[in-house]
Amino acid sequence: MQFQSKIEGLFSIIFSENVLKRFEKYILYLAFFGFIIHLSIILLSNYKLIGVSIIETNLFSDPIAALYTPFSFILVYEAFLLIYYIPRSFTTAVGKQYEIISLIVIRKIFKDIPLIDLNSNWIENPYNLQLIYDLVGILVIFFLIYLFKRTKQNLPIKSVSEKLNQFISSKKLVSIVLIPILIGICVISFLTWFNGVIINQSFEGNINYLFFNDFFTLLILVDVFILLLSFAYTDRYSQLIRNTGFIISTILLRLSFSASGITGILLIISGIVFGLLILLIYNAIEKE
Repeated sequence: MQFQSKIEGLFSIIFSENVLKRFEKYILYLAFFGFIIHLSIILLSNYKLIGVSIIETNLFSDPIAALYTPFSFILVYEAFLLIYYIPRSFTTAVGKQYEIISLIVIRKIFKDIPLIDLNSNWIENPYNLQLIYDLVGILVIFFLIYLFKRTKQNLPIKSVSEKLNQFISSKKLVSIVLIPILIGICVISFLTWFNGVIINQSFEGNINYLFFNDFFTLLILVDVFILLLSFAYTDRYSQLIRNTGFIISTILLRLSFSASGITGILLIISGIVFGLLILLIYNAIEKE
């Protein structure tokens, strides 16, 4: 009990309302100044005042692409919120994962818009087709997230027990441990990009998934760990199947990072649909 109270105290300090508001304020400042800096580089480059040949041209060729930078900071904040939501429930954390993947798709659209060729045949141009895939995909994803949240509201309310409190404390410990890991992934991702683009003047990876490729891999491991923890606190078949189904959903989201074209969008939609169906079946069982 003493160790549990220490975890509760440490979690309340790290994820206090004051810390969350301060972190949100700093992220907004970074997003604003990042957007101004990115936009300034694009304008200076377009007027031939500076050269940015060592950096991806589509990120620095059109002012619309400058929106990529503030969205990157917002996504980091969303990743922090996901860690904060882990102790609440498996369903809440998975819903936040869906929101993050939708923002990644939107950010990708801003990056790829400069590649659009309005004078070419839309069916033959792969960049134009990708824009169509992403636009239709984000509409479907947005609607599925709405359905998922609406279904989540119908979850039966459970009484708080000693076992449930212990399980929540265990998940709070996981969230605390994840904070330095999240910071480490951010630093490593930035150094990887900086070394590849600025120093070696090349970058082989997909910049859209530079940070989130590792982050979603980490989420899969965390979900499996929490699933194993849940065996000590519950033996209910429906809950174990639900949590396992959510892990499969996260794996499908992670696989989308390795796919291109319409395949990546279909994997994201499949992952969310699978999670939604799992939640619908779970609700039906619990109501019985």
